[in-house]
Order: sequence, then structure tokens, then C-alpha cells
Amino acid sequence: MFRSLRNYNYRLFAAGGVVSNCGTWMQRTAQDWLVLDLTHGSGSALGVTVALQFLPVMLFGLMGGMLADRYRKRRVLIVAQSLMGLLALTMGVLVTTGSAQVWHVYAMAFTLGLISCVEVPTRQSFVVEMVGRADLPNAIALNSSTFNLARVVGPAVAGLLISWMGTGPIFLLNSASFIAVIAGLALMRASELSSPQPVPRGKGQLREGLRYVGGRPDLLLPLLIVAFMAIFAQSFSTSIALMARQVYGAGASSFGIASSMFAVGAFGGALLAARRVKPSRRFLLAGALSFGLFQVLSGLAPVYPAFLLLLVPAGMAMITVNTTANTIVQLGASPEMRGRVMGIYVLVFTGGAPIGAPLVGWLAELAGPRIAVVAAGTLSMVGVALAVLVTRLVAVRVAARTADADAVDIPGVAGAVA
Repeated sequence: MFRSLRNYNYRLFAAGGVVSNCGTWMQRTAQDWLVLDLTHGSGSALGVTVALQFLPVMLFGLMGGMLADRYRKRRVLIVAQSLMGLLALTMGVLVTTGSAQVWHVYAMAFTLGLISCVEVPTRQSFVVEMVGRADLPNAIALNSSTFNLARVVGPAVAGLLISWMGTGPIFLLNSASFIAVIAGLALMRASELSSPQPVPRGKGQLREGLRYVGGRPDLLLPLLIVAFMAIFAQSFSTSIALMARQVYGAGASSFGIASSMFAVGAFGGALLAARRVKPSRRFLLAGALSFGLFQVLSGLAPVYPAFLLLLVPAGMAMITVNTTANTIVQLGASPEMRGRVMGIYVLVFTGGAPIGAPLVGWLAELAGPRIAVVAAGTLSMVGVALAVLVTRLVAVRVAARTADADAVDIPGVAGAVA
């Protein structure tokens, strides 16, 4: 199923990713729980934490994609992963010594977001350099599988450990997990990487990337869908925490199970995506609409077991959108533009959280978590419809511009046009 694992470099990358992603999801669970403990269950504080983590992407995400085109990606990743590990270590020491305050969590989230501005587009665009275009869809699906396998294991383990020893050791374990991915990157065979020549520094490179995407409706549709889902749906992890704690009265271990159920669906969706040789537009749209629908249904779930069951298809639909959109964008972008295009992808994928997460948290405090989840799912589906409409309008404009240019170039037509 995962033919991309035949590649030595990618095997190292994937193995390191499994370990590091487990640590990351353990920390994400611990971070959410720590904020709720420090603020006595404030949904707004939880939303602010998520917003601060993704706010740097809105401010500097495009620049991160430009840097991914400008430097050797493996070296950039080693530096970025090392900084993330150091950040987790610092937070772990603060929590275990009893010195942590909510502003420390805010500062950590914002700093992590700054590093991610460069790390995420670099990591995304590095995959094709390891496996090539033919195995890229399979590798992206495998990345999603390992990411969501960690999403199953990480929160469940974190929930048990938090109940036993608190949140501090979770941050320390995550810090240690970065050793695996750093070692994998260091042991790669550089001669087997298909790395394009770095793009020289020049003026207008950010604008060039934006114009490139604006003239490509095939890239614009997945980017717009991901953007709308990021605003109204990517805050779902925040919603899960609020629903588990405030609606169903779940403790830390039960909250970990809820996060894991969502990840079980995402893992299953990634396995299905791995079987698809080529992504399709219909598959993307179906996944986006399904996610919004299941989000609405989960907000209406009368009891906790029903809520848990609905998280499985919601996770499956979400990963369908993410893997399909990612593959369409990477396959469609030219090599010299891939870093900047993935920078835009990361911008819309994570940049919506600073908008959506505080709104969901605020609405949850105002009207309750159920209303917040239902509203977010409904607006997500409306956003998909708007994305299709905007893309069609852009396609018409691009087609008209191309037709005008062709008419001018045809002998005899230029005079008629003049």
C-alpha cells in the first residue's frame, strides 16, 4: 500500500515523524489541559492560545515559503526541529517546577508558531524531493497516516499520564521525541535527494507566488476550501475539549479518548487516500461538505458515546480534505515555485485558526459549546460553496484573458482587434 517506503530517505523521514508526532500530540493535549487548569476552564483563554500559535503564520507564512525555496530544505528542517525541541524542554521545566503561568503558555505558543512559519512549508515541499512525483500522493497519504496514528496514540497516552503525574512531564517527553526526526534527517543520503537549485534572492518573489496561484484555478480551489475550513473547522480540537469538559463532564482521560476517536477516523481516511493514485476535485468537495455535516451532528449529540462515535467520520472527512488538497497543490506547482505555493497553503491551512478559534471560544462562553460547534460546521459548508463560486469566476476571467492574448497573436486578428 505504501510504496513510497521503498525509498531509504523517506523511510527515515517517516519513522522519525511517527515518534515526533506522538510527542507533539501529547504536548497539544497537555497544553490544552494546562490552559484550562491555569484559567479555571476558560474557553476564551484556550482559543487565545490556539490563535497565538497560528497568528505568526498569518503574518509571516508567505515569507516562510519563500525561504523554503531559497535554502536547502534538509538543513532548514534540522535547525527548526532542534528549536522546537528546546522550546518544549523549556516549558516542561517551567511546569514541573511549578513556575508556569498562562502567559508562559501564550509565549510558547507564539514562538512555536514563528518556527512553524518556516518549518511547515519546508517539510511539506521536501517530500517530493525524497520520493519524486510518481510516489508523492502515496507519501502524502502516509504522512497523514503517521500523523493521525500519533493523533490516536498521543492524546490517549497524554490523558493517562496527566491523570497520573500532571502536564509537566508531557512537555519533557515531547522534547525528547524530536531526537528521532533530527537523527533521521542527519542520516539521509544527500546524493539521493532530487533537490532543485535554490532560488536566488530577488525582489518581488512573494508577489510572484501570489500571482502564480491567482492565475491557477486548479490550485485556487483547494486553497480556498482549506482556508474556509481552517476558519470554521480546524478549531475542532478546541471544540472537542470544551464539549468533553463542559457538556459531558469528562475528565482528562476521557478527553484523551475523544481526541483519539477523532484521530481514528483521520487515520482510516489516510489509509483510504493512500489507495488513490490521483486526487480528484469531487473527492475534495465531498470530504469538505461531509466534515461540516458531521461537525454539526456532533454538536447535537445527546450523550457522550454518540459524540465519540460521530468524531470518527468527522476525522475521516477532515483528513480526506487535507490529503487531497495537499496533493493537488504539490503536484500542480512547478518545482521553483513549490516552496512559495506551499507557504500559501500553510498560511490558509493554519492562518484561519487565529480567526476561528477565538470566535468558537467566545461563542461557546456566550451560547454554550453545542451552539458553537453547530455554527462552525454550518459556516464551513457555506464556505465550501463560496470557494466553488469564486474559483469558477476566476476560471472565466483567466480563460477570457487567454483568449484575448491568443487573438492578438493570430495574424490578421490583431488588426481587427486594434
